Amino acid sequence: MPIYHAPTKDMQFVLHDVLKMSEADIPGYGDLDRDTTLAILEEAGKLASDVLAPLNVIGDSEGCVLENGVVRTPTGFKAAFDQLREGGWTALDCDEQYGGQGLPYLMNTAAMEPFVSANMAFNMYQGLTHGAYSAINVHGTDAQKQTYLPKMASCEWTGTMNLTEPHCGTDLGLMRTKAVPQDDGSYLVTGQKIFISSGDHDLAENIIHLVLAKIPGGPEGIKGVSLFIVPKFLVNEDGSVGARNAVSVGKIEEKMGIHGNSTCVMDYDGATGYLIGDMHKGMRAMFTMMNEARLGVGLQGYAQAEAAYQNAVEYAKDRLQGRAVTGAEFPDKPADPLIVHPDIRRNLMDQKSFVEGARAFTYWGASLIDRAHKTDDKAADGLISLLTPVIKGFQTDKGFEMAVNAQQVYGGHGYIEEWGMSQFARDARIAMIYEGANGVQALDLVGRKLAQDGGKHVMAFFELIKAFLKDNAGQDAEFDRDFLDPLKAASKDLQAAGMYFMQNGMKNPNNALSGSYDFMHMFGHVCLGYMWARMGLAARAGLAAGGGDTEFLETKLATGRYYMARQLPATSLHLARIQTGADTVMALDAAQF
Repeated sequence: MPIYHAPTKDMQFVLHDVLKMSEADIPGYGDLDRDTTLAILEEAGKLASDVLAPLNVIGDSEGCVLENGVVRTPTGFKAAFDQLREGGWTALDCDEQYGGQGLPYLMNTAAMEPFVSANMAFNMYQGLTHGAYSAINVHGTDAQKQTYLPKMASCEWTGTMNLTEPHCGTDLGLMRTKAVPQDDGSYLVTGQKIFISSGDHDLAENIIHLVLAKIPGGPEGIKGVSLFIVPKFLVNEDGSVGARNAVSVGKIEEKMGIHGNSTCVMDYDGATGYLIGDMHKGMRAMFTMMNEARLGVGLQGYAQAEAAYQNAVEYAKDRLQGRAVTGAEFPDKPADPLIVHPDIRRNLMDQKSFVEGARAFTYWGASLIDRAHKTDDKAADGLISLLTPVIKGFQTDKGFEMAVNAQQVYGGHGYIEEWGMSQFARDARIAMIYEGANGVQALDLVGRKLAQDGGKHVMAFFELIKAFLKDNAGQDAEFDRDFLDPLKAASKDLQAAGMYFMQNGMKNPNNALSGSYDFMHMFGHVCLGYMWARMGLAARAGLAAGGGDTEFLETKLATGRYYMARQLPATSLHLARIQTGADTVMALDAAQF
């Protein structure tokens, strides 16, 4: 069975040495010193390793079952979910007035990472609830908040998001689900939704569905979409669970991965729903949930890669195959372990340098969300809006790639189910698709986010990198060469790509959109390069101060050098592709494919 241990030392390094959490001027951060965060992360790690990880294979092999209209989750999921709830893990950053602990979003992000690595399908039940909670908290009425949020914070009731229909995914303006107003202010919701993660299960006493639908007579297309709260069971005036609503499960989708999560076809047959937010402004409310979910999905990308990497390292150290080309390193054994071979080292270093960089990028993104929400910092809000499609798209693409790389270390054993490596790859694959397929993330980045607010946010990002390079240059020639110079070159590539879009995208939008995917990856590499430069500075400072874990800090520097030398130069390839424009991409007529 695959192993997993929470990388608490790495997590603590990012929180305190890189982001300097307890010193930040964000409300709530000052209370989170090293001892406090370590205690939280160690407990989360124990739960992940001891309870959730052993259920991962069980969830994959058993899946969820629909019996007589009831969805049953895999063996052990209910007891584990109860343990998660009772420990308060579902409500770490929820408002205290609703039973939460009121911790910052960054702390919740870090604490959730081990759960995702240990059992991604399981964690989705509470992860989606958190997003639904946030949407109601921001857009709901006071009465709706009081009715739903306390139970959702504790996950006594869970939540979902219902967008996709059989004929429409990204183009939600095509949806057919209707919500007919009633005299009492409620609506009758009728339609079918598909691909609904955690759509039904036996883990909670009620499920609060957030459903996009159109009110008859409203505007055409996406402007006519509204958002509704549609509970599985209606809620009585005293807050107790009442009669069953007219919502049912048509079937459980048969999927490539995340078998332990119940991905359902949901049928609404005149179900009672309640408008949340303004009429015909449903996407505004839903995006509150989706933007949070997109950062969470970006975390899924590297968290699955982390779990796969840990197992690949153990296998590479244990599996004896061949001799080191420079001479036997273990002459007393019949062969040397795989890890002596340069190509295995390359593979593992690709994984390690990505995972650690992506962790820092995600935590930084979470801190920007905290700054925006807790201090009303518009610049932070604009920056995380720009970075969200990069976190989601780049990290899930690379996360899947790294899970496959980890599988490759095993050779043929990686393809055999008993070793568990294929599950990491299969589970990671969905993260590239849901919450907006990665091609859509790239289109959002180039088509909307670059020009948002007159381009001020992308210009602010470039100024951030420029200031960082200026402030830290000249202190150490080796650090300049290994970290700052590669970051400067990559940033220039990114700026050149943006300039190409400005000069060529207006006259032919296809010139920009044909390069959008490359731009998203280029942006991701620059962000990880920036994170590695910051981690490099923190590691150097730790070594200079003395008294720290010297081996850990030196390893961090060596891993950073690898990323800057071997991964970051990919920006030049992406720039070359972007600058070819749309001609080669759009050369064929549809009939020629």
